[in-house]
Amino acid sequence: MLLHHLQRQGVRPLVRNLPHYSSRNIPRTTSKKWLRRFTYSAAGLVGIYAADRTLNASSVARNTRTFWTCAMITLDYKLNFTPDRSDRIPELHERVADRMFNLFTSNGGLYIKIGQSIGASAAMLPKPLQMKFAKLFDDAPQIPYSVVHSVLFQELGRPPSGPDGIFEIFEEEAVASASIAQVHRAKMWPRLDENGQPEKQERWVAVKVQKPDVSKQMEWDLGAYRVVMWLFENVAFDLPVYFVVDFVSDHLRQELDFVNEAKNACRTAEFVAQEPQLRDKVYIPKVYPEYSTKRVMTAEWIEGVRMSDKEGVYRLLGETPPLGFSSAVDPSSATALVSSSTAVIAPVNPVTLVKPLKGGVASVMRTMVELFSAQMFSWGWVHCDPHPGNIIVRANPLNPRYPQLVLLDHGLYVEADQKFRAEWANLWRAVLEGNYASVERVVRGWGLGVPDLMASFTVMKPTILKNGRKKKKGLTPEEEQHQEEAKKSLTHYELSVKMKEKLREFLADTDRMPKALLFLSKNMRMVQGNNQSFGSPVNRIKITGYWASKSQMYNPLLTFPQQLKELYHHIVFRTVMFSLDLAFYRSRAHTWAWTWVWRLRGALGFTAEKEALAGSGGFEEELERQLRVITKDGFGLEMGQAAFDG
Repeated sequence: MLLHHLQRQGVRPLVRNLPHYSSRNIPRTTSKKWLRRFTYSAAGLVGIYAADRTLNASSVARNTRTFWTCAMITLDYKLNFTPDRSDRIPELHERVADRMFNLFTSNGGLYIKIGQSIGASAAMLPKPLQMKFAKLFDDAPQIPYSVVHSVLFQELGRPPSGPDGIFEIFEEEAVASASIAQVHRAKMWPRLDENGQPEKQERWVAVKVQKPDVSKQMEWDLGAYRVVMWLFENVAFDLPVYFVVDFVSDHLRQELDFVNEAKNACRTAEFVAQEPQLRDKVYIPKVYPEYSTKRVMTAEWIEGVRMSDKEGVYRLLGETPPLGFSSAVDPSSATALVSSSTAVIAPVNPVTLVKPLKGGVASVMRTMVELFSAQMFSWGWVHCDPHPGNIIVRANPLNPRYPQLVLLDHGLYVEADQKFRAEWANLWRAVLEGNYASVERVVRGWGLGVPDLMASFTVMKPTILKNGRKKKKGLTPEEEQHQEEAKKSLTHYELSVKMKEKLREFLADTDRMPKALLFLSKNMRMVQGNNQSFGSPVNRIKITGYWASKSQMYNPLLTFPQQLKELYHHIVFRTVMFSLDLAFYRSRAHTWAWTWVWRLRGALGFTAEKEALAGSGGFEEELERQLRVITKDGFGLEMGQAAFDG
């Protein structure tokens, strides 16, 4: 009808321009249109997902998960971290801890190492986060042998074994696997002796193979880490954490380079060989550079007992475990020998000896503390993961009646220059002498505040410095009691705000802060934890302090008069240490007395719980208990065991 009307009006040109009316010109329904769009979108997403998984090792999907988790955490804090919801703040921390833990474990790979790096500063985080980061173990399924075969062929140009193989025997089943790499046991081809005959001695090695997805994911993961830390500082937690990003990222990149790890092991072996007190007590496994590349590393296989196997160590040394001893192997160290990207040697088997080794646990722990003290104060070359799973105890090949420490896992080191080492040594000595002025001079120079708290964290021991925290005058006992009650009446929100204020006061100028402190503090917490796990058989603080003071006498930057002055200070320091010795032996005597009291009462229903009451950690456990009280009262930090485990 419309066409007929137009024709009667004489508008023929316009009619010719109108589309021909037919069934083909009927518009499609809205439902069909949206169905088509949905189909195309779904196909596109599936294609992107497949391409990301195949070509990009799921990096986009992993980071999408990361940003979604961070968005949920940020939104949760913005809505629920308020004064009127103070009672629910502990629940908020629990939710955030669960989300972060699930994120790191779901993504795996470098996220485990990033989580562990954040965990190195877990003491600054709420207690639920401390506990979750302490459970962030590095374990992952093995990649198929076909993938291992491909990596070895690409890196070394030959198959793992066979007539033309790299090794005479290559065990296809990995002895340990983590998110970054896995380790296989192999036997090298025999070398020819002077007569041209194959040698009879077998050479077994540990071959560490990096998982192919790691290199594809690395920069994506580090980029996500940067964004997450920025969000935590500026949006979610309002804590100064972003300043560590560049330093941590650089070191994580180094960990993924196995050539760099091999060089670290060789350099550490040279330092050990030059130190008379350690050269026969410590061993660094030999690395085979001709069979090592950026993604493959071959090193000497070591037989011994891991320090994480406490029962095995006691048996090896012929000693009875102390009261309250737990024989459970630390689960976090079960895969530490291939810990992410830093393992050198595969797991070891227990050693069976006819006679126990001499020296006892005390000699082993003394060697361990001296080793890491020498690294910090003398060498300036510090191993950053002294986990009990990365330390092996074995019979010394040169003197089989005595123990020897074997240090593994050389992927992560931090280098400290002479100036920083001198300041670090002076800080240790000043802390142990109780010299507030000297501590303040070093701490303020590093851009940090609260010198007396820094002193406590330096030696992992409660420390009250002279002229430090002065007791307020003019307060009656009733007023002091009122202040204590006021502290206890603070809400969760007020405590969190107080903690943030103290942390900002502590990290006054992060640009001046030596970033090596992050790894040195982690190192010291692990050394303390190793000593504590064996009942504190040695005075860790005295040994470390002695190395700190002694190192200054041999500082090449000092003139002869300055060295004489340092010698005088060292003598004074040794005198001051006598009081620390008294406290240490008093603690040892207390532990010994409790041990015999409970053993005599064994027939009266002695239980493992009562053993725990006696305290298996000895001197270190008492120091830790006191330090937790100080940090909670003066800093607002409620520190759990995880903060001391590193």
